[in-house]
Amino acid sequence: MGRFNLRGHACGLLLLLAPHAFAASSVDLTVTGLIVPSACTPTLSQGGVVDYGRLAAKDLNADSSTWMPTVTLRLSVNCSGPTLFALRGRDNREGTAHNDDDEKYGLGLINGNQRLGSYLLTVHAPVSAGLTLYTLMSLDDGQSWWQFPDGTWLSPAQMTAFGNAESGRPAPVALQTVTSELRVDTAIAPASGLTLTEEVALDGSATVDLFYL
Repeated sequence: MGRFNLRGHACGLLLLLAPHAFAASSVDLTVTGLIVPSACTPTLSQGGVVDYGRLAAKDLNADSSTWMPTVTLRLSVNCSGPTLFALRGRDNREGTAHNDDDEKYGLGLINGNQRLGSYLLTVHAPVSAGLTLYTLMSLDDGQSWWQFPDGTWLSPAQMTAFGNAESGRPAPVALQTVTSELRVDTAIAPASGLTLTEEVALDGSATVDLFYL
């Protein structure tokens, strides 16, 4: 890791130009980073597409959300060598989820300002050869981790990883390959708040970002 200190250079310049001047204060700047020798690639089954087909407006609940059948995709991460990493979801339709909260993703707007619905992404049952793994989540960018054996959200509000507590506390483990379930639970907003006189398209879009730890 590279480090350079601006204070020494600044004081040296002051001494050369004004021998009797003294620096009243100073500040340090540190540059850090880590270059990892391996790279990881996340992939989703079905090309990452969830298609509910054609839905009849008359079949939607008027005053409550209409939940669609859960769709389960396969989320895989393949690395060139054992690597510590975490995942975070990114909503490409941010601000369009009805009943918006930190875990939900939006399905886009219709008629200018009507929120069509939302969906949740949850990760379950990670598998990597020879290892006991659980889903982990962190709310402080990886400073601490919580273990969830039954799965946890993949959302913009938290980091999600795979690991265990064999070190004495929950923590990610270095993985070369891992596969898990990614469940998609989608809800259409109450029809009474939507104008559905013409065809409208579900327009959900999310990105899974991978971070090296």
